[in-house]
Amino acid sequence: MDYSVLAETYERLEAEPSKLKKADILAELFSKAPGQDLEKVVLMMRGTVFPGYSQMELGIADKLVIKAVARATGFKEDRVVDMFKRTGDLGLAAEACLKSKKQMSFSKRRLTVDFIFSDLRKLADMTGGGSQDRKLDLIAEMIVSAKPVEARYIIRTVLSNLRVGVMDAMIKNAIVAAFLASDDKKEASDAVEYALNIIADFGEVAAIAKERGLSGLRKARIDVGKPIQVMLAEKGESIDEILKKYKKVAIEWKFDGMRAQVHKRDGEVLIFTRRLEDVTRQFPDLVKLVKESVKSRECVIEGELLAINKKTGEPMPFQTLSQRVKRKHHIEKMAGEIPIQMNFFDAIYVDGELLINTPFGERRKILERIVRPIHGKIQLARQITTDDLKDAEKFYRSALDAKQEGIMLKVLDSSYVFGRHVDGWIKIKPVMETLDLLIVRATWGEGSRANWLTSFALACRDPESGGLLECGMMSTGLTEDEYREMTKTLKPLIVAEKGKDVTVRPKVIVEVAYQEIQKSPTYSSGFALRFPAFKNLRPDKDDADPIDRVRKLYASQGRAG
Repeated sequence: MDYSVLAETYERLEAEPSKLKKADILAELFSKAPGQDLEKVVLMMRGTVFPGYSQMELGIADKLVIKAVARATGFKEDRVVDMFKRTGDLGLAAEACLKSKKQMSFSKRRLTVDFIFSDLRKLADMTGGGSQDRKLDLIAEMIVSAKPVEARYIIRTVLSNLRVGVMDAMIKNAIVAAFLASDDKKEASDAVEYALNIIADFGEVAAIAKERGLSGLRKARIDVGKPIQVMLAEKGESIDEILKKYKKVAIEWKFDGMRAQVHKRDGEVLIFTRRLEDVTRQFPDLVKLVKESVKSRECVIEGELLAINKKTGEPMPFQTLSQRVKRKHHIEKMAGEIPIQMNFFDAIYVDGELLINTPFGERRKILERIVRPIHGKIQLARQITTDDLKDAEKFYRSALDAKQEGIMLKVLDSSYVFGRHVDGWIKIKPVMETLDLLIVRATWGEGSRANWLTSFALACRDPESGGLLECGMMSTGLTEDEYREMTKTLKPLIVAEKGKDVTVRPKVIVEVAYQEIQKSPTYSSGFALRFPAFKNLRPDKDDADPIDRVRKLYASQGRAG
C-alpha cells in the first residue's frame, strides 16, 4: 500500500470532528489494507510503529527534525524555525517548506507503508556514536521522497504527535466495522476488547479479526512475555456495606507501591507495569528473586512491588520506588540503595492453564503452591478471610498504621476480568481521595525559579469526547528538586509558548491532593480544585481520572447542585 493512502486518510481524520465518522474513515482504510500491511497500518493510525507494551520509542527532538527539513528542502534552519513558530507544528512547517523548496530531487523513491514503517523502526534502533547523524540522514531521505502532505504526517509520526484526533476506542470500533460487520455488534465489540486486553496489540488484533473472525478473537490466549491489561478494582464506600452484600471476603492490604505483572517462561523473567511498560531491566534483583522463588515452569502472576527502608525493613512511599522505575543508568547501584519487596496477590496463568474463570479463592491457593516466600523479599500479600466487621476494621487500621493506602476486599468466588473495574475487587481508602490528573499547561517561575516551570494546569479526561477538561492550577507540594525534575520532564513536551506560559503534550500524570472541589466557570470541567498540591508522579497510570470521578467526589462533599 502506498503511504499516500495513509496521508490522505490522516488528512480526512484531521478535518473530521465527528468521532463516529472518524471510526468510519478508519474502517474504510482497514478493510482495503492488504494483509501484509494491515498490522502496520493500524499501528500507524495510532501514531506509532510499536505495540503499546513495547519500550521502543523514536525519541527524536525538534532540533534534529529542523535540521532534516532544512537539508531536504535547501532552506536555512532559521527559515524552518520561523515557519515552525508561525504554525506551531513542525509537520506543517515541513509541508510548507516542501511546497516551495529550493532543493531539486533527482532520485525520489516511491513511499510505501512498508518503507516508512521500516525506516521509522530503524530510527529507534540507531544508538551509539554517530547515531544522531544517521537519524538526520534517514529523516531527510524520507522528506526528500515525500509529497508535501506526506511530509506533514511523516514528521508528526517521527515526533510521536500525530494530531489527527484518533482515540483507541475509534480504532476498536473500526476493527469491528471493517471485519465483523456481519456479527452481532455487542458480541463483536466484546470479542475485540477481550483480545486487546489479552494481547495488547491493536495491529495483531486487527489481523486476527480479518483472518479468523469472531472465533479467532475469542480463542486469543496469553503469550507469556507479552503484558495483559490487568483487572481493576471498584471504589467502595464502607466495609460494612461490602460485608453485608458478600458475607465472607478475602481482605488484603492495598500497598503504596507499583503494581507489577511477572511473566516467567523457562527461566526467563519479564516484569511489566500496569501501563504495560517493560521494567525488567530496572529490577535485576526482582528477576533473580523470581527465579529462586517461583516454582512453575511458566506463569503470569501479579503483585505489588514496594521499596523497603534498608535500616528498618519498613515499606517506603511509591515515590521512592519510582526512582528505580525511571533509572536508566547505574541500575545495580540503585538496587543496592533502594531494595525491594514483592507481594504477590494473584495468578492469571500457570503452566498452560488460563485461570481467569477460576474463583479468586482457588487462584490464591494456586499462588501459594507455586511461590516459595523469601523472608523480607518475596511474600504473598498479607490476607485475612472474614465476615466479621470488627476483624475487617482492625485489619484496615493495621494497613493505615503501616502507612499503606488502605485495603482490598476480594469476593472469594470472583473471576479475573481483564482491563475492567469490576465489583469482585473493592478498594477502601481514606477520604478525601486524591485525583490522578494530566499536566496540560505550565508557567515559568520568577526570580530564583525563573528557569523552572512552577505552576501547572491540571486536566481530567472526558470519556465521551476523548478530550481533556481543565480543573485547576497546581503550584505547591513540590520540593526544589521536584520542580527541577518536573521542568526537565516537561521541557521536551512543550508544543507552544506565549510569554511565560507554555502548552505541553499531555503525557505527565500527577497524583494531586486538595482541600475540596468547588464549582467554577473558570475551568472547562466546570470544577476547580481548592489548594491543589502535588503528591506524586504516577508513571504507573495510563490516563487521567475521568470527569465523572470529579463529579462524584464533588457530590460526596454534600455540595451537589
